[in-house]
Amino acid sequence: MKRSVSLSFLFQTVVFLFLFFSSLAAENNDSVFYDFHQESPGNIHKIAVSDLPKPFASKSAVNPPAQAKKPADAMPHSLPGFKVNLYAGGFDEPRELRAAPNGDVFLAESNKGEIKVLRGISSDGKAEQISTFATGLHQPFGIAFYPPGSNPEWVYVGDTDSIKRFPYQNGDLKARAAAQTIVAELFPGAEDARGHWTRDIAFSPDGKKMYVSVGSGSNVDNPDTHQSEFHRADILEYNPDGSGLRVFAFGIRNPVGLAFEPKTGQLWTSVNERDNLGNNLVPDYTTHVSDGGFYGWPWYYMGGNQDPRLPDSHPDWRAKMITPDIVIQPHSAPLGFTFYSGTQFPAKYRGDEFLALHGSWNREPRTGYEVVRVPLHQQGKATGEYEDFLTGFVTSAGEVWGRPVGIAVAKDGSLLVSDDGSDSVWRVSYQGK
Repeated sequence: MKRSVSLSFLFQTVVFLFLFFSSLAAENNDSVFYDFHQESPGNIHKIAVSDLPKPFASKSAVNPPAQAKKPADAMPHSLPGFKVNLYAGGFDEPRELRAAPNGDVFLAESNKGEIKVLRGISSDGKAEQISTFATGLHQPFGIAFYPPGSNPEWVYVGDTDSIKRFPYQNGDLKARAAAQTIVAELFPGAEDARGHWTRDIAFSPDGKKMYVSVGSGSNVDNPDTHQSEFHRADILEYNPDGSGLRVFAFGIRNPVGLAFEPKTGQLWTSVNERDNLGNNLVPDYTTHVSDGGFYGWPWYYMGGNQDPRLPDSHPDWRAKMITPDIVIQPHSAPLGFTFYSGTQFPAKYRGDEFLALHGSWNREPRTGYEVVRVPLHQQGKATGEYEDFLTGFVTSAGEVWGRPVGIAVAKDGSLLVSDDGSDSVWRVSYQGK
């Protein structure tokens, strides 16, 4: 009898351990999912929809980064042949970066409500001049020059609740007149709304349309029953004067960056997907955006999967939902990006997307806190993979001192990266092998 009980217990233990480690292996497939320990310049990642675990395969973590002071010897690092230096520092939450046609770089200091202009590059790689272009804004983020081309007449700014513009001529370091309000209220109650607050702006290459990214107010509130999600989790389209509003694409939980890819003329975005389904759900992404496209939120997520917390309310939309071009490690928080237009970097980089990953708050271990490169193969088309390009913002002990946000190409072809962890802008230049 004792032997029978012992064998039964042994069998149950073996089955339990098999199921436990099988689940763990599925959730932490080293060939696909990863954390900051595996982030190193040159490492290539590719995640497919078929790799995704089931919901709640792991417990969701609450693991926000306690912002650490930058260690004295810490620096971001990139691939061989690239040099990283501090371009400018001492900002107050530096967020989006946008290069003007004349080579000046505009920076949104969102917390301070200001737009800065960074000009020039000294012999030691520093900004030669920093000026305050505009003040008194309400959490500004997006910056765009209009009309497209070499001689813009306006600088548009995406406040969290509205779209404003300032008259502008190339070389202006300070706004020459007060702001004009183009869109007074992006959605009902926008001035005091909660949730995702960044609003980026991009103009179509022909200058006829303006696009604005508006993130959701929640993690997975059902828009069918929550009016607070009206005109949120969308990319909105306007005429440049603020008229002609329509929803260009929807079901995009938090579209942050916007830009037109030059080769194809397609609009691209970077997206923070939902939380609390596990360490490796739901993947973030960057993708071109289709007119009228539905991307799943909140009822579904990539691959036509239903979010178990919501009803299957829109099967017609589910059948048509779009799988994004680049599936990114969940909870990495992609923000600003640019398509490399310079000539300083080797030819293989031209036209590629450089994307800032701000870093996770609900994954254990952490992920993100880096800049990645998405190869577009000189055709404006992605094939699913992305490469770690700029890392080192997390210490080996897991302490976060830097968080990339915005990316712009400087006049000399170097890459500028804003970092709201160390309140800095970093410069990456190519020195050759």
